[in-house]
Amino acid sequence: MKKHKEQIMQAVFFLAACASILAVALICLFLFVNGIPAMKEIGLFKFLLGTRWKPGNNIYGILPMIMGSIYVTAGAIIIGVPIGILTSVFMAEYCPKKIYPFLKSATELLAGIPSVVYGFFGLVVLVPFVRELFQKGNGSSMLTAAVLLGIMILPTIIGVSESALRAVPRSYYEGSLALGATHERSIFMVMLPAAKSGVIAGVVLGVGRAIGETMAVVMVAGNQARMPAGILRGVRTMTSNIVLEMGYAADLHREALIATGVVLFVFILIINFCVALLNKGDGSHA
Repeated sequence: MKKHKEQIMQAVFFLAACASILAVALICLFLFVNGIPAMKEIGLFKFLLGTRWKPGNNIYGILPMIMGSIYVTAGAIIIGVPIGILTSVFMAEYCPKKIYPFLKSATELLAGIPSVVYGFFGLVVLVPFVRELFQKGNGSSMLTAAVLLGIMILPTIIGVSESALRAVPRSYYEGSLALGATHERSIFMVMLPAAKSGVIAGVVLGVGRAIGETMAVVMVAGNQARMPAGILRGVRTMTSNIVLEMGYAADLHREALIATGVVLFVFILIINFCVALLNKGDGSHA
């Protein structure tokens, strides 16, 4: 009887795994079947390197959206990564036990807040703040989107980095102290480098969250389909471009938006591939 139960559960787990693989395969099939013909009709280089997006004139160049996504994500990395890593170091090595449960709950709560709520916060708080601080533009800009995304990727970076730090054997820290290093030097010169692969994996996962974010960016980025012209000017990301125009797009316009999704999907695949390489490298090192 026990053997039959194990076989049944094994079959259930196998079917669940197959369902996940099938879902990913169907998404890939849909994107590439609908997106590749549009790239062929428009021209691959015209589509990827074109600087104008004018659906009414059948001009589809997504370079402004690609650069907008890269710049906003880069800004989020500059803002979110140092704060996230330092917070994880504090939580793993410095945080008093009485404060830790509240701080841990707060970071986990950040991960559970819906994107539209973040976007509303950015629209009500960050946009007026940037507008008043710099006295230029209307506040909906690349900088505002980068700050908001920097906040949004914090829980991912903090959670993964803290776990990586706690996984480092305590003997590393004790050995460093025995050799005469200070507490801070032991943490930043021994413990943090030892957890490097896990920290980098957390950063890469945060980048994946930032580059794929839609609703929050739509609400604060300005959504101007042109080449980025400064951190205080509006930009449009690839995700924003899709969600803003898919509702009324048809024919080649719709296919061009799906092709934009193909480009975004390739970006995400590259990020996931980097995470897989890091995990493989970490496992082989161990």
